Amino acid sequence: MKSNKRSLLLGALIVGAASLFSSLGVAADPSAADSRRVGRSTVYKHLPDNSLEKVTAPDYIKSIGARPGNYAPTEIWRALEHGETVECLDCIPGISKLLYDPHPKTREISAWWLRRRVFGVFGPGEVYAKTVATLTNRSALERDRAYAAEALGEFLSRSGVKFVAAALASDPSPMVRKSSAAALERLNHQGPNGELGNALGDDNEEVKLAALQASVRIHVFTHVDKVLTLISDPSARVRKRAAENLGVMRSRDSVVGLVALTSSATEKDAGVRAAAVASLGRIADKGARPAVEAALQDPAPFVRDAARISLRRL
Repeated sequence: MKSNKRSLLLGALIVGAASLFSSLGVAADPSAADSRRVGRSTVYKHLPDNSLEKVTAPDYIKSIGARPGNYAPTEIWRALEHGETVECLDCIPGISKLLYDPHPKTREISAWWLRRRVFGVFGPGEVYAKTVATLTNRSALERDRAYAAEALGEFLSRSGVKFVAAALASDPSPMVRKSSAAALERLNHQGPNGELGNALGDDNEEVKLAALQASVRIHVFTHVDKVLTLISDPSARVRKRAAENLGVMRSRDSVVGLVALTSSATEKDAGVRAAAVASLGRIADKGARPAVEAALQDPAPFVRDAARISLRRL
């Protein structure tokens, strides 16, 4: 009797499963099995070729490169991301033009897509060489030189270090120098002659900020002393970022300078004071405790918050 009940139950389950698959449109036939083997359920087979559920077709990528103005930025990003493994040498000339697109995300993802194509990108006279030529050509547009520096960073080829480092050191445009500093950050290099450290002394605020950003991201950085000098920079934005960097770098040599920044009598910008207090907590030098305790009386509430957190570390 029990055996018969089990058989009836099993039969009911099989019938129910068959009904469920039938309602989903999944037929138990060889064609459906083939569809599943290529990674697509038959319930998606009605979707158009430009759907997120389908790999980007080469013709679609070529059309984007030929007429990028016909596509929204998100369409371009989606096509290139989903076309990561699509081999299409004919697509390269069109996509290479997107390295100079006004939208930064489009430039970034275009360089990402191109760097995965060894053939057609890195050979003599190909995209890489043309990008280097644009960066090093002082008669090229300032914007194009800056975008070329960004592209060399996104290509992640160490051979590009010398070109962006030279641009950071000598290009007359602050826009190009800023992009070159960002490129060195992407390439994880401070330059063959310490160009990134030297950029901390640039006369342009944006260039200094880009160099400060890179200084705590690359694996090796040996110019902590130059970061320390920037806590007395005329720009509050630079002082704040320098103070933050010194905390990340755990620079004990900077404690005295950071303590001076914690007082509203000597530092008028509350953001700088908060950064200095937070960095003293990161460095965890007990000698900074009186200054951090004094910051508990700061007129700015977020400076007082930073002081309370830092005191837990001291």
